[in-house]
Amino acid sequence: MRNKNRLILIGCISLLTLTNSFAQSGKSDRERISINEDWSFFKYESAAKADKLIYDVRPEITDNTENKVADAKPTEAVEVEAKQEVLKPWILPSGNDFINDPAKRHVRPEGNPGGDFPFVQSNFDDNSWEKVNLPHDWAIKGPFQKGWNSEVGGGMGRLPVNGVAWYRKKLDIPASDAGKSIFLDIDGAMSYAIVWLNGQLVGGWPYGYNSFRLDLTSFIKYGGENQLAIRIDNPNHSARWYPGAGLYRNVWLTKTNPVHVGQWGTYVATKNILKESATIHLAVSIENKTKADATVEVSTSVYALDGKGNKTGKSIVSFASLKSKVVADGSAKLENSVTIKNPRLWGPPPTQQPNLYVAVTTLTQNGKAIDQYETRFGIRSVEFNPDKGIFVNGEPIKIQGVNQHHDLGALGAAFNTRAAERQLEILREMGCNAIRMAHNPPAPELLELTDRMGFLVIDEIFDSWERKKTPHDFHLIFPDWSEADTRAFIRRDRNSPSVIMWSFVQADICREDLLVEIEAEKIGYKKSV
Repeated sequence: MRNKNRLILIGCISLLTLTNSFAQSGKSDRERISINEDWSFFKYESAAKADKLIYDVRPEITDNTENKVADAKPTEAVEVEAKQEVLKPWILPSGNDFINDPAKRHVRPEGNPGGDFPFVQSNFDDNSWEKVNLPHDWAIKGPFQKGWNSEVGGGMGRLPVNGVAWYRKKLDIPASDAGKSIFLDIDGAMSYAIVWLNGQLVGGWPYGYNSFRLDLTSFIKYGGENQLAIRIDNPNHSARWYPGAGLYRNVWLTKTNPVHVGQWGTYVATKNILKESATIHLAVSIENKTKADATVEVSTSVYALDGKGNKTGKSIVSFASLKSKVVADGSAKLENSVTIKNPRLWGPPPTQQPNLYVAVTTLTQNGKAIDQYETRFGIRSVEFNPDKGIFVNGEPIKIQGVNQHHDLGALGAAFNTRAAERQLEILREMGCNAIRMAHNPPAPELLELTDRMGFLVIDEIFDSWERKKTPHDFHLIFPDWSEADTRAFIRRDRNSPSVIMWSFVQADICREDLLVEIEAEKIGYKKSV
C-alpha cells in the first residue's frame, strides 16, 4: 500500500453541533464577483488529437466491463510510468493549505509549463470558439452514443463527457486593485482543471467535485485586460454515473485586503443548547499576505435571518472584540464564545423549523475596517443513540432519505439553483427529510437549500481509495490528494446545520493506522476507525 501515513476519512462520522458557514461579499475591501458570463470554449475532436499538457499519465484501458453491481469490491491500481513531462509537480502545491504537516507540503518546481502554448496567450484569436456562459456542461447536449461498443458506456450516461477542452475569458482588473489579494474561486470543474493567467501557470485541482481557490495576485496585470485560460481533461471510465463535464459550477473572482479572513475561515459550533440559552463558539482564521506583521481587531455580531436569508432587525448578540498579531506571510486563529438567549433552533419540518442566523465578522486595522465576512449558521443538537435512533433538538427523528446524485437529470450537471430547489420540493412532498450526497461533495448552493429547507444531509467525499472501481476514477489521485480533498471538503461544509454526518463510500480496506484527522477534531470530536 502506498503512502500509508497520509490522512483520510474513515467511516461516517457524526457531526453533532456544527453549523453553516459560507462566505459572502462583505463591506470594506472584500468583493465577490461572478465571472460566469462570456467565456470562449473549445473541445478537441478526440483525446488523441489533444495537446500534451497533461496532469499525469493514466493506465491503458484493458477491461471496460460495466455490468458490475454498485457494491462490487474495488480492485488493485495499475502502476504507470510517465514517459513525458507531466504538470503534476506544478499542480500539487495548490493543495498545500489543506496539508496539515508543513514538511509534507509541495514545493513548486522552476519553470512555466505550457507558457508558450497558443491557447494561454493574450493575443490568441478565439473568435471562432463557441461562446458559453457558466455553469456549463459540454456533454449534456449529446449526442447519445449507441451500441454495446460505444465509446462512453451506459454507466456514464452514453453522453460525450470524455475529452479535453479549454475555456478562455478576459478579466479587466483596474489599477485601483493594486495591493489587494485576488483569488479565483471555482466551485467545481470536471476534471483535472489546470489554470493559466497571462501565460503563467497558476495551478489547478484534479478532483472534479471539490471547490478550490487559486491565488492570482502575483500573476495579474493591473490597469488592463488579463487573459484567463483553463484546461479541462475529463477521462472516460472515471465514474459509475453521469459526471458531467467542464466548468459545471459557478466561478468567482474574490478580492480582499491582503490581511483578511481566510478561505472558509470561520468555524461556528453550538453547545449547551437549552430553551432559554445556547453557547455559540466562533473560531476565525486570519491570513496576512504582506511582508510585515499586522495587528488586527476582530469583532463579530449575530443576526437572525428570515426564510429568504435576509437579516431581521438589529444584532441579537455580539462577541467580545479580540486583538491579534498576524505575522508576515502567516496566519492566526482567534476563538471566542458568547451566550445567546432564547435561541430559535434549526430543525427538520414539519415538527421543527430550519431557523438560521448569520455571524458578521469585521477585521479592523489602525481604526479602519479592512474585511467583513458573513457566516450563516443554525443552532441545533444531534444525538445518535444506538438503541433509540437519531434525536434532533431532543426529538426522535425517523430518517426518510434518498441517495441524490449531483446531476439534474435532463438538464445535466451544470448547476441550476431553481432546478435543485424543485427537486427538493418534490422529494419533500413525497415525505423525504434526508439527502445522502451520492457520491461526492455537492454544489455549495445545494447545501444552502438544504439548510434553508430543513433537510438532514449525509455529506460524502468520494467512492474509491487506493483501489479502483473504474479504471480512471479517484484512485489515480488518492495517494497525493486524499488529505487536501478531505480537508477542503470538510472546511467548506463543516458548519452547515443540515449536515449531520460525513461519509465516504464503503471500500474493502480498513486499517487502524489510517485514522481520520479533520478540522472538527480541534473542537472536541474524536478520531474514528
